[in-house]
Amino acid sequence: MAIIDVVKFQGPSKVLVWKHPVGDLSWGTQVIVHQSQEAIFFKGGQALDVLGPGTHTLRTSNIPILRRLVKIPFGGETPFSAEIYFVNKAVKLDVKWGTKSPIPVLDPRYNIFLPVRAFGQFGIKVMDSRKFVVQLSGTMTEFSVDTLTDYFRGVILTKAKDYIAETIIKKKINLLEITAYLEEISTELHKKIQKDFAQYGISLVNFYLNSVNVPDEDSTVKKLKKALSDKAEIEILGDQNYRTKRSFDTMESAAGNQGTMGGGMGLGMGLGAGAGMGSMMSGLMGQVAAKASPTHFASCTNRKCKAEIPATAKFCPECGAPVIAPTTKCTGCNADVSAGAKFCGNCGKKLGTQACPKCGEPVPGAAKFCGSCGHKSP
Repeated sequence: MAIIDVVKFQGPSKVLVWKHPVGDLSWGTQVIVHQSQEAIFFKGGQALDVLGPGTHTLRTSNIPILRRLVKIPFGGETPFSAEIYFVNKAVKLDVKWGTKSPIPVLDPRYNIFLPVRAFGQFGIKVMDSRKFVVQLSGTMTEFSVDTLTDYFRGVILTKAKDYIAETIIKKKINLLEITAYLEEISTELHKKIQKDFAQYGISLVNFYLNSVNVPDEDSTVKKLKKALSDKAEIEILGDQNYRTKRSFDTMESAAGNQGTMGGGMGLGMGLGAGAGMGSMMSGLMGQVAAKASPTHFASCTNRKCKAEIPATAKFCPECGAPVIAPTTKCTGCNADVSAGAKFCGNCGKKLGTQACPKCGEPVPGAAKFCGSCGHKSP
């Protein structure tokens, strides 16, 4: 392979480490290192000098370790072999992470296991190029951000899963309400994970937990959301109104089945539900009517009170006066008869209305005069 005069980074922009394909160098070759890069010389499997940004000519004293290993005969242009790795030290803020499959987590409030998915992103920067290449990328020709993510996926997911579950249990957070805690969880996870990156010469610039959610298509999640929706509706409507609404919903659903194969069954259910609803409404209306029509039959005999008195009361509930039921006289024996009685309790004569002989208007049987014309009853 021909000896080249200039060595510079020519790899993909998203890689963290790129090995230059040419290993035959000579004293006098220029090595160009771009901003936010470093170049590491390897010879005999050892990481030697590290060059920072700038143009470096391989005849100066800026690579002392390599010069000691390579014998320089007279003339100073002797070729030699060495490997050069370019390390990208720019900050990468768009590194994505997430769970490939849902993780079962016990919800402390409802005591059921829910499938949890977590997603986020983090930022990294290579701080120690020598440590990073020696301990992580090794002899790989290219080491990308995706490769780094694959290496650390197990650490991230394990610690993220454990801390999320720990937070949910300790603070009794419902998984459907965990969004409010994302910033707090992100900060703590950043502290827990950065040590794992630091031992390989990487700085974990930031770490974000963007979303913790459950798949909507999961049957357990559907049941939980339905239960929460019903609970909220009960709290808004009240228990009795909620049951009434559900009864109407059942009738509507049964009526809607009439056009299907189970139309007869749906119709029967609709009729049964309708009958039950009619009975329930009838009883409800009866209670309302009973409350709207109090059973009072007389007024208090105390002229200063005149309160309405229930039919079963023996004394006025307002003033304490004894209750005297209104009476009338029997037309046969002149005995006292309770107002509204149909027969006399003394002689057995039938009581009731009769026609006035003068004007023909109805006159109560116990009345002494016609209430219409004033004619005296016989």
